[in-house]
Amino acid sequence: MTSFTRKAMAFAALTTFAVGFAVAQTPASQPAATQPPASDSLPVPPPPAITGTAWVLMDAASGNILAGENYDQRLEPASITKVMTSYVIAAEMAGGKVKGDDQVMMTENAWRAGGAGTDGSYSGFEVNKTAPLLEMEKGMVVQSGNDAAIALAEHVAGSTDAFASLMNQYAARIGMKNSHFVNPHGLSAEGHYSTAHDLALLGRALSRDFPVAYSYNKIKEFTVGPITQPNRNLLLWRDPSVDGIKTGHHSGAGYCLMASAKRGDQRLISVVMGSTSEKQRADDSQALLNWGFRFFETHKLYDVGKQIAQQKVWKGASDQVQLGVAEPMLVTVPRGKYNQLKPMMDVPKQLVAPIAKGQKIGTVKVMLDGKVVAQRPLVAINAVEQGGFFKRLWDEFWMWWESE
Repeated sequence: MTSFTRKAMAFAALTTFAVGFAVAQTPASQPAATQPPASDSLPVPPPPAITGTAWVLMDAASGNILAGENYDQRLEPASITKVMTSYVIAAEMAGGKVKGDDQVMMTENAWRAGGAGTDGSYSGFEVNKTAPLLEMEKGMVVQSGNDAAIALAEHVAGSTDAFASLMNQYAARIGMKNSHFVNPHGLSAEGHYSTAHDLALLGRALSRDFPVAYSYNKIKEFTVGPITQPNRNLLLWRDPSVDGIKTGHHSGAGYCLMASAKRGDQRLISVVMGSTSEKQRADDSQALLNWGFRFFETHKLYDVGKQIAQQKVWKGASDQVQLGVAEPMLVTVPRGKYNQLKPMMDVPKQLVAPIAKGQKIGTVKVMLDGKVVAQRPLVAINAVEQGGFFKRLWDEFWMWWESE
C-alpha cells in the first residue's frame, strides 16, 4: 500500500468519524518597520583621534560598538569601578535586601581606608556616624568618595570582600567577560581590572535597568556637612545632552572617563581609558559623542505590544498567534542606511497550543550589510488556549499528513 493510499484512507476515516474543519496554514508575515523620513546616505569618516590606552563608543540601544581601539584590553578602571558599586546597590535594593533610607555607618575602617587621610577622593561623612544610604551613595557617585564606597559595601554585604563577590556575580550577568573586581572604589589592587568594552556594557546596563540610580550621575555638586564638592565630569557643564557617567584617575590607570549622552531617542556611551589629563579625557569623549551623533542615527522599529507577525498554531482554540516584542526594538545605523535594513524571523516550524501570553516564540533579527545590527526575542502577544477534542484530533491528522 502506498503512502498516498494510506493517507487517503486515513483522511476518509477521520472525516466520517467527525465533522472536521481544516484550517490552512497562513505563512507568518515578515516584520515591517515604520519608515522614517528619508535621509541622504553619507559616508562615515574615521572617528576622531583619541589620546589614551583604550577607548570605545557604543550604541546603548543595541550594545553595538560604533568605533574603538584596544577595547578588550584589561586595564585598571580606577573610580569608574564605582559604577559597578552603584549597580550592585540598585540591584540589591530592587531585591529588597537594602533600602534607600537605611542608616549607613561611616565605620573607622571606611574612614581610614578611604577618607581624608588618604590620597584618593573622599565624601566627608563623619566617622562613626550614620547617614541615609541614598545620601551616602550620592557622596560616592558625585564626589567619588572612596570612604562612602567602603561604607556602602560594608552595609550591603558585611565586608568589602563579600561585596566584591557580588560585584563579580552581577558583572557576569551583564556580560562583562573581561572584568574582575576586588574592591568597591577602584584604588589600584592586584586582580582588579576591566576593559573599555565591559565598562560601556556596564553603563548601558545601569541606564537601562536602574534609571533612578543612573540619574545621580548628572548631579553637578553635592554637599556633606560644610564641604561642597563638584562632579569631576566636565562634560556635564559643556553639553546638556550628557547625563553621566563617571570619571576615574590614579597613577596606574591614568585619566579615565565613561560618558553618556542622549539626543532624541538615541543614547551613546563612550569610554576613554589611560588618557593624559582631565581636560584631554573630556575633550576626546566629547569628540567621540559628537562624531557618533553626527554620523549615526537611531530609529524605533517595533513597539511593545504591537503585532509584527502572526504564526499558525495547531491544536488551539485559535488558529493564529500574534507575535511582537517584549521591549522596544531600536536600531542605530549609519545615516541614510535605514532603507537597507533587512528584517528576518526565526520561529519554530510548528507551534502547538497551549501558548501563554508573553511566551518566547522565536527571534526577530535586523541585518545590514550581512551583519546583525539588532536582535530581540519574539513573544506571544495573545494567549492561545488548547482546542477541544475534535479540533486537536483534526490538527493531529493534518500535522501527520504534512510530515509524511
